[in-house]
Amino acid sequence: MFDSAVAWLVSQGRTGQWGSSPFTGNDKRTRQVTGWLELGGMRIAELDGRSAGCVVVGAAHDYVAAATEPELYVQALVTDRRYAGHGVGRALLDWAVAEAGRRGVGLVRVDCYAGDDGRLVDYYESCGFTRAAPFTVGEWPGMLLHRRL
Repeated sequence: MFDSAVAWLVSQGRTGQWGSSPFTGNDKRTRQVTGWLELGGMRIAELDGRSAGCVVVGAAHDYVAAATEPELYVQALVTDRRYAGHGVGRALLDWAVAEAGRRGVGLVRVDCYAGDDGRLVDYYESCGFTRAAPFTVGEWPGMLLHRRL
């Protein structure tokens, strides 16, 4: 899924988010995805018996300000490009919000790439998230967003 997303981003000239190389074969990315799986916060959406998207929830990344209340943090979200436009990402975000409710947590946060034309930030806003704070990691521009239950 990550490889198809990277390939699509490259085809759109949008390499600022995840670069231009596939995740497959990249030891750092392999460790990252394996870590998400091992920590138990990864969920896979399926359509017609095929993996269509992935969300990872857990602790906030260390490059964003800590929350002042209990939260559920969306560490990663990706949709296989074959299923673009099928609502997979929205369904996974809705699952994360529902999971926060099941855990008795009233705050869900996510961060994303805020460069280029800002379409990714707009996407999260269309899913009910509100901008909280811009940040940078090196030269990578990001936006922290939140959604209250």
